Parts: sequence; C-alpha cells; structure tokens
Amino acid sequence: MQRYEPGDIVRMKKRHPCGSDLWRILRTGTDFGLKCEGCGRFVQIGREKFLRLVREVKEKPDT
Repeated sequence: MQRYEPGDIVRMKKRHPCGSDLWRILRTGTDFGLKCEGCGRFVQIGREKFLRLVREVKEKPDT
C-alpha cells in the first residue's frame, strides 16, 4: 500500500477548475488536506475518496 506524507505532491484523476491536477498534501489522517499547486486553494476530502482519486505521487519532499 502506498504511504502518503505531508509535503508529497500527487497527481489526481480530475483537474481543479483552475486547470491544475497537482496537489500538495498538507494533512493526513481520516481526512486529507490538499492545496492546489495551480491556484493555492485548500480543500479537505475523506481518505476513501482521496485513495480513489489519486493517480501517482509526483514528488516527495527531500528528507
């Protein structure tokens, strides 16, 4: 199972209305807090929906 951490940039199946499909994970847990990399909008979605909509991890933060 893929492990998602705050700071990861993920590509989602659906695009945001601004046109970007890249999101930065800010929070994990029961709900995921995501920030659009295109316009900076913050959204919060449930874990099940997130796992269904995520395509790939595009970038991991340097540690």
